Amino acid sequence: MVKRQISSEQPLILLVEDDPTLRSTLVFNLTREGYRVIAAEDGLIGLAAAMEHGHDLSLIVLDVMLPGMNGFQVLRQVRQSLNVPVLMLSARGEERDRIDGFELGADDYVVKPFALRELLARIRSHVRRHVNPAVKPPSMLQRGPLRVEIDRRSVSVDGEELHLRPKEFGLLATIAMEPGRVFSRDELLETVWGTDVVVDARTVDVHISWLRAKLVAVGMSAEVIRTVYGTGYLFHDFGETGSIASLTDAQLSRTGYPG
Repeated sequence: MVKRQISSEQPLILLVEDDPTLRSTLVFNLTREGYRVIAAEDGLIGLAAAMEHGHDLSLIVLDVMLPGMNGFQVLRQVRQSLNVPVLMLSARGEERDRIDGFELGADDYVVKPFALRELLARIRSHVRRHVNPAVKPPSMLQRGPLRVEIDRRSVSVDGEELHLRPKEFGLLATIAMEPGRVFSRDELLETVWGTDVVVDARTVDVHISWLRAKLVAVGMSAEVIRTVYGTGYLFHDFGETGSIASLTDAQLSRTGYPG
């Protein structure tokens, strides 16, 4: 464990994970990131901690397969009284499990094994939105020659206007908001298409393919939108050195999926 003084002003995360090695690894890294962490090894202890500290929590990271009470049961109880964001961890990546989690009120679902960097990025995003709910996203993004005007819903490259379909614009605005962060297909579906629309995740691949082709047509590199094999997509801002340096060549690939 990192020996450091942690202020009570720093975000508090409840981690419920029965695997001792993974639990200690996550506690170490979350503490190093500056969070206060409460760790629980089973569902019953996790639920008790959530009820005791709920209104002080910025996020619950909750494993699905837990002794005593599984993660879905914990989530169901938590949602009866708390509005804290919940990120589910599971070795089960079946679509039905993810849907069950989201229907019970989960905010995110990460399948094991996962890249630690991606998990920490998602945690930062959820904590930031919870701690600063009134923070308004910028009305304009400038990423090198690419200019995205959110309010006007317009895109240009070196001053040349780029005509995008509504969903293409939504995808570009979403991933360009946080360069270097990996967005899963499910996350992009929820953000761009909404939770009330039933759309196959491959729809994201098709729209990303169209978007990438339009960006290339006006002189941008095809690598500005990177496919992270088996996970999703990230925006590579070439002005942000090192933004994707910790992802391996095996993870960064544009061959594993369409688009």
